[in-house]
Amino acid sequence: MSNLSKLNVLMCKLINGEYTTGWTGSGASTSDKKVVGLTMFDLRRLGKIGKLGMVGVNGSKFPAIRQHLQENIESVYKDMDTSFEEYPKEGNIDPEAYKDAINKMSPGDAIIVFTPDSTHYPISLYAMERGIHVLVTKPATKLLSHHNELIAAARKHNVVCFVEHHKRFDPVYSDAKARAQTLGEFNFFNAWMSQPKSQLETFRAWAGKDSDISYYLSSHHIDICCWILQDKAVPTRVVASAATGIATGEPYNCVPQTEDTITLLVDWQSIKSPGHKGTAVYTASWTAPLKAGIHSAQHWYYMGSKGDINVDQAHRGYDITVDETGKTWYNPFYMKYSPSETGHFDGQRGYGYISIEKFIDAAREVNAGVAKPSDYDGHGYPTIANTVLTTAILNAGRISLDEKRAVGIKKSGDEWILQ
Repeated sequence: MSNLSKLNVLMCKLINGEYTTGWTGSGASTSDKKVVGLTMFDLRRLGKIGKLGMVGVNGSKFPAIRQHLQENIESVYKDMDTSFEEYPKEGNIDPEAYKDAINKMSPGDAIIVFTPDSTHYPISLYAMERGIHVLVTKPATKLLSHHNELIAAARKHNVVCFVEHHKRFDPVYSDAKARAQTLGEFNFFNAWMSQPKSQLETFRAWAGKDSDISYYLSSHHIDICCWILQDKAVPTRVVASAATGIATGEPYNCVPQTEDTITLLVDWQSIKSPGHKGTAVYTASWTAPLKAGIHSAQHWYYMGSKGDINVDQAHRGYDITVDETGKTWYNPFYMKYSPSETGHFDGQRGYGYISIEKFIDAAREVNAGVAKPSDYDGHGYPTIANTVLTTAILNAGRISLDEKRAVGIKKSGDEWILQ
C-alpha cells in the first residue's frame, strides 16, 4: 500500500458535525462519535491522505471548530496536524458550498458525506458525476429510487462508493455473521437500538423534518440483517408502527411529525427453500433515558432453523463508575481515544476507524489501477450496490407510516422496487 498515491479528501458536514469534528454547534459532543475528522487527520499522519478540506453551510463556525480540534486532537496526540481548507469562507453562508468545494477537486479525489439524510443523494451524485469517490453515511439515501441512481452513477463514472455501515467491521458482528451461515434457514431477527433524549437537541435542525429515527438508527441493524441474509433470503413486505409524544413536547419541541420510536415488521422469503419464511422486527428510538450509562443501547437476536445468536453491544463487560456521573459502559472497540505509549493516536484497530480506512484504501487502489470499483461488491464491503435492500426496507417503512399500509418489495429486472 505504501506505493499508492495519497488521496485528497473533502469532509462534508453541512449542519452540526458531531461525527466529523465532535463539535455540535453548542459545544463539544459528549458522545463517542467524534470519528471522521480524527481518522482523517491520523491517516494523513500515516501517509495515506494528502490534502484535506471541510465543507459546511456557515463559514462563521469554522474558527470555533478549529479551536476545538486544536484543543481536543492536536494538543492531545503527538504529531497530529488538524489543518484543513474550509468551505465556505468565514463570514459566508452557503447551503451549496459543497458544489464549489467539489468543483475544485480532481477526478480520483474523495468525499466523505456526513450530512442530514435528505442531502446524501444530491451531494453524492454531484461528486460521482465529477469522478469523485464517495463514502456516504447511512442511510445512503431516503428513497430506493435514489439509491438505484447512485448504483448506476458509480458504475458509469467508475468510482468507489461505500456506505459507512461501520458495524460490518465490528468483530462481534462480523463473527456472528459468519456463524449465522451455519444455522440453517432464517426464521427470526429482532433488533433494538436507542439513544438518549439529548440527541433531540443535537439533531433538532432536521429531526422529523428531513428524516426520522428509523433511517438514523435502525439502518445499522437492518444492514446487518441484510448482510447476514445476503444470498439466503430477500425482504418482501414491510409494515411500520410508531410511538409519539416525547419529541414534540417540552423541552424538545420538535416538529409535530417527529416520531419517538419506530418499529418495522419485515417479512423475508428464503431464496433456496420456498417453504421457509422469516420475520424481522427492527426498532429504534431517540427518547431513551438520559443517564443510562451508554450513548447507544444496541442489541439483536437471530434465530435460524439450527440455532440462534444473541448480541448485546451496549454492555461489553467494561464499565467505569465515577462519583459525579455514576456508571458508564465504554466501547473502545468502536474508537479508542486514549493515546499510545508514545503519545500518538492509538485507535487504528477500532471498527469506526477501519470502516473509513477501508474506503480510503479502496479508492487509492482503484486510482492506482490495481482494482476495479466492482471488485469490492464481492468482498462483503458495504458498497452502494451491496446496501440497496437496507434502503428498500427503510423507504418502505416510511411509506407504511405515512400511508398506513403494508409496502411490498420486489425485484424488477436488475432493480429493486417498492409496491
